[in-house]
Order: sequence, then C-alpha cells, then structure tokens
Amino acid sequence: MQLQESGEMYLETILVLTQRGTPFRSIDVCEEMGYSKPSVSRAMGLLKQGELITVDAGGYIALTAAGREIAEKIYDRHKLLTAFFTRLGVDQETAAADACRMEHVISDRSFDALRDFMRAHPEV
Repeated sequence: MQLQESGEMYLETILVLTQRGTPFRSIDVCEEMGYSKPSVSRAMGLLKQGELITVDAGGYIALTAAGREIAEKIYDRHKLLTAFFTRLGVDQETAAADACRMEHVISDRSFDALRDFMRAHPEV
C-alpha cells in the first residue's frame, strides 16, 4: 500500500499513542491530532483496509507488523531530524515542526547519511 503523508502521520500518531500504554480509539486519535471525527474515521478505514492497523470489537486500535514498521520509520526520522535541528541551534518547537514536514520526503539515502553523521559526530 502506497501511503501519502497523511497516512504516515496517522501511523506515527498511533505509534505514539501505543507507546503511552493505554488502549485508545479513533476519538483519541482525533484529540491527539486535532482532526475531525469524519476525517479520522475515513483514515482509520483506509489503514485497516491496507492492513496497517486492526480495530477490535470495542473500537480499540492496534498497529499490525507492517503498520508498526512504517510508523517506527517515520517516528525515527522525526526524532533524528528534530535532534539535528536543535543541535544546530533551532528552537525545539521550530525544529519539531520542520522535522514533521521533512520526515515524509527525505530519501532513505539522505536520511541514512544524516543518521551516520550524527552518530559519528555526537558533538555537533
């Protein structure tokens, strides 16, 4: 399934909610993202259809293995890009906002090079 940026954002949010350790439903995704119920409902349907999430009889959401893989990739990019920008002196809020936009479009090759650079130069 080819995901657009919005689908990746939903998966990333679901991962963050999952990491909090409390079961959650679509309404919690709405509140976390600030999106409307119809928008989130449609997105959850598409993610479920794409076998990236499961929704149980109680409406609780979980990532499938494929969904978790995508979500972790995007979230890892977000964290590393945010850290990189803050190391450059960008304030946390701006760094996170910029990382949120870039995490979806940066190539694997460029991201891997940036990650390797950050590991090799922890002083930066």
